[in-house]
Amino acid sequence: MAVSDLSPALRASASSRPHPKARPGYGKRSVPEQCPPREADFTLLPDRERHIAGYVDALPEGAAMDIKSLARSQPLYGQMAVGSALRALGVAGHLRHVRCLSGESGENGDQVRWVTRTFWSRVAHDNEWWDAFLAAEERRSAPMPTAKAVDPPASAPASVPVPVPASEPVHVPTQPTAPVVPQQRTAQPQPGPSPAFAALARLGRTDSRLALSGADCAALEQAAAEWFERGVDADYLTHALTAGLPVSIGSPFGFVRRRLRDKIPPRLPAATPAARATPVRRLMMECTECGAPGRPEAFRDGLCRHCRESGPVV
Repeated sequence: MAVSDLSPALRASASSRPHPKARPGYGKRSVPEQCPPREADFTLLPDRERHIAGYVDALPEGAAMDIKSLARSQPLYGQMAVGSALRALGVAGHLRHVRCLSGESGENGDQVRWVTRTFWSRVAHDNEWWDAFLAAEERRSAPMPTAKAVDPPASAPASVPVPVPASEPVHVPTQPTAPVVPQQRTAQPQPGPSPAFAALARLGRTDSRLALSGADCAALEQAAAEWFERGVDADYLTHALTAGLPVSIGSPFGFVRRRLRDKIPPRLPAATPAARATPVRRLMMECTECGAPGRPEAFRDGLCRHCRESGPVV
């Protein structure tokens, strides 16, 4: 029978590239009230998972937690190995990927956005602990109700104006009219690319496997614009198109076109007074394997039902 290697966890290895920071609001978040790091941390994990766990544990708050950044910043494991290790660490109870609603909603709801965060725990926890923690995190991130505006006090009645006797009219000589200078014709500014086109054009910079040409972006622009019409922003669209990519993609155009069609979010119903009173969900968990979002109670060990039934990818 195989015996687990009980050697100490490997802390962040030296690398020629410093680990990047995530965008504001994204990246690593450590759970509160953790014990200081010890040599015995992660000793029951296999070598690969122990190394990745020690590396992630040593990263600062807000560090990028996507697979590509983790594989590029440490020298031992590539993207596939890092992805499998993160899945195993989620099953072991050390991390959860979530989407959080950040910002405050205005009249048009355009001041909020979904950000992706990875909550990390040095101590492994079970599903019940994570469900309770994420429920508390959602309540903590909910905006405080604003106080109602107080009407200003009624002003004093205006005094009755005293009539002023009319004065004699004064003759004012007319001034000569200035000549009208014709307005110079200026060049009209060319309209920039639409948000849908710009988001598609940036896919190749986010992940080179999804590099699209200008003609590809123009052909897919209308399909991407339908996502924006349903209330999502460019960050949401980019994450939905780049989550859980296969190792190689033969046709980026066909792959993106299929994801735009298959993963388009539902159209929100028209707002009603009863709907406005319903509390807004501000936190959703992401599957550690495929990135699919959902309520925390629908996941087990950080995985959706499909990925739990399909088994791990070694």
